[in-house]
Amino acid sequence: MSARLRCAVYTRKSTEEGLEQSFNSLDAQRESCEAYILSQAGEGWDCLPDLYDDGGWSGGNMERPALKRLLEDIARGRIDIVVVYKVDRLTRSLMDFARIVEIFDTNNTSFVSVTQAFNTTSSMGRLTLNVLLSFAQFEREVTGERIRDKIAASKARGMWMGGIVPLGYDLEERKLIINPEEAETVRHIFTRYLTLNSIIALAKELAGEGIRSKRWTSRSGNTHGGVTLSCGALSHILNNRIYLGEITHSSRSSQSRGTSTHEARSYPGQHDPIIDPDLFNAVADRLAAHHHRKATRKTRAAACPLTSKLFDSDGQPMRPSFSYGRGKRMYRYYVSDCLLPNGQIVNTSNRTGQRLPAQRIETLIARSLTKLLPDPPPPDRLFASLARIIAHRDTLQISWDVADFVREGFCPDMALGRVQHHHDPQSRREGELIHFALPIPPTRNGRIVPSKHNHHHDTETRTVLADLVRTSHRKLAELNASPLNLELHVHMTAPTNDWTRARIAIGLLAPDIQKALLQGTAPSHITPEMLLAATLPLDWTGQRKFLGIEG
Repeated sequence: MSARLRCAVYTRKSTEEGLEQSFNSLDAQRESCEAYILSQAGEGWDCLPDLYDDGGWSGGNMERPALKRLLEDIARGRIDIVVVYKVDRLTRSLMDFARIVEIFDTNNTSFVSVTQAFNTTSSMGRLTLNVLLSFAQFEREVTGERIRDKIAASKARGMWMGGIVPLGYDLEERKLIINPEEAETVRHIFTRYLTLNSIIALAKELAGEGIRSKRWTSRSGNTHGGVTLSCGALSHILNNRIYLGEITHSSRSSQSRGTSTHEARSYPGQHDPIIDPDLFNAVADRLAAHHHRKATRKTRAAACPLTSKLFDSDGQPMRPSFSYGRGKRMYRYYVSDCLLPNGQIVNTSNRTGQRLPAQRIETLIARSLTKLLPDPPPPDRLFASLARIIAHRDTLQISWDVADFVREGFCPDMALGRVQHHHDPQSRREGELIHFALPIPPTRNGRIVPSKHNHHHDTETRTVLADLVRTSHRKLAELNASPLNLELHVHMTAPTNDWTRARIAIGLLAPDIQKALLQGTAPSHITPEMLLAATLPLDWTGQRKFLGIEG
């Protein structure tokens, strides 16, 4: 008797229209594929019960949950033949098709289209597939161009073409109508920004006043919005020309050497404005004056592979933070959300976050995982396999997905055994996720022994604290407010932003406190984030008591 061939049926539909019906397009595709597999029963074909259905997913890319699951099962050797109704159900992109066929060939998996006779093992079959896929990709691109042209023409006439309705408006018969209460909130946001001169300060004030984002209900009945306005959301509101009664359209123009740029144009809209042009232009000028280059921040954040994976013991995300020491050396940290400016908007009362040196934690995790694998992979692949990390005071609670490393001779059970041997005897496995605790070794610098005063032994933290004192005195001197030059106080000026205000307070601490910060002898619980976020008492005795430093 011939060997049985395991067949998986893959179905896809680009839109969600009609999927709620008892018998929809996905069911029709699956029925045809199952009938074809049944006709090949004499050849040993068996239909697997697993459903690989992508309803409402475009075929223009591979970011589809069922397709990803299908390719993962192929890589694990669970599928011999993939059956689809038509080849464009699998993909409409030639580049993606080449990648998919490569995965099929690597794992000795065949590909069959019910309505088109193909055999991907022959050169003629590949040629025919490529020709059909070229037409499928052409059809998708032409359809996309037609839709984009229609949207551009409609926006040029000032029509609202869908999306999330902005704060200040309601949608009635596909037209934006002013919501009086929300419109007043929008005007309040614009005027208060000009007064406060800081988006962070504005966000904190609005959060304290209980002002939230617009609430709206999707077609599926789910309610969204009604959350605290973040700095990004406020920036979007302050830059949104829709409040001038305009509709903005971003078009893509081709440049030389295959590059493209996005050009935004505004057209008079069919809705009424909320903001006066003079107020809008004043806010725009102020935003332009405070503009920070985002490219550098994105590049720095990209160098932190644990972003969105690392959380503190309270469940708060730990985000990248950067500081500079002597010689402009950059230090990276992972800091609890409540200790960062954006996080303080929501976490107004919680200041008990954590701060971890990024390089030390990343090196610890990379070395620990590399020890568990037979063939050490590159670091980016290691970090990508981390599902979640919870940082406690002395340990990291790691959830590690070993699916990407499973192959002949190495399985999840073997990975669990190595984890129990090297790191945590109490580790456990859930499917292909392994949960284990990784101890954080104590910090040591040379032969320094921890003192009874529990001083900082992290060189980076000591450097940042000392630099904060120096920066504070430099800013105080610039404002003619230095306690070392009393004769200049008659020319004193006020700080212009929250960044400066937070730092000059450090230069007004008691001399012995500043000396401890400069010499690195301050208690270990005093961190840069704590000093910058705290409301410090004015009298020196109160400062020592607040910071836990003996007089």
